[in-house]
Amino acid sequence: MSDNELGTFLRTWRESVTPVEVGLPAGPRRRTPGLRRAELATLAGVSVEYLTRLEQGRDRNPSAQVLGALADALQLPLRDRMLLRRLTKEADGGDPLLCAAAPSLGRTARPTVRAVLDRLEPTPAVVLNWIGDVLAHTGGYARLVGPIGLLDVERPNLLRYLFIDERARAAYPDWDRMADDLVAQLRHEAPLRDPYVTELAEELTVTVGAPFTDRFADLGAAPRRAGTQHVEHPEAGPLRLLHETLALPEEGQRIVVHLPADDATAAALDRLNGRRPGALRAVRPAG
Repeated sequence: MSDNELGTFLRTWRESVTPVEVGLPAGPRRRTPGLRRAELATLAGVSVEYLTRLEQGRDRNPSAQVLGALADALQLPLRDRMLLRRLTKEADGGDPLLCAAAPSLGRTARPTVRAVLDRLEPTPAVVLNWIGDVLAHTGGYARLVGPIGLLDVERPNLLRYLFIDERARAAYPDWDRMADDLVAQLRHEAPLRDPYVTELAEELTVTVGAPFTDRFADLGAAPRRAGTQHVEHPEAGPLRLLHETLALPEEGQRIVVHLPADDATAAALDRLNGRRPGALRAVRPAG
């Protein structure tokens, strides 16, 4: 992992925001993508020298007022403001209050969570921890991902499968977007300085290389909690699924539920589950 993630985050956002977006003239041809340091410093009301120290990692403890000014100048959404605050705490050695409250990595799902899964049948649904371990799932999920190999190992992990198993790229036509989301979740939603994230990241860095490391280094990417996923299923054919994520923050876990996005997918899942037509109904995506 980088030892200057706060500086990398600030520089990445500065280079992604255009002058026009913050009310500045575009001016002549620019060598620097996005905003110049002097422009961001002026907008935030800090000196160029101080912003340089932050980006280079020579100052790792900006005040809340400076963070707020930089976030306002960069027009950061709420999720990225929270990440900026978190990176500041991490750069300063971690927040003892937050670190002490972080849950231990769960390897099992609570009985009540399993009861929720029982009531979701035959909908494909899975419980994951923050490193992507599959902790529990519905029978519908097993019928969805079993034929593509995700559950072949004793302790399935969604990230390992996606990046290491060759079948994943054939099964997921939108593999790149799925990889973006999973790495962003690993990057942003685990506890501060988590050793399990470090261990998994080092493993995938060695075994996979750039397809993983480039995404892991991208602090600007935020995970989507909902979206559309395409699956080329060897038994059911092409599927178009919506997914919704339900967070279990005290356990550091999440439930991901997959729903058919069209009638053809609903019918295909019914056949896959051995259910009568209409057991699963399509959910029309917004827009």
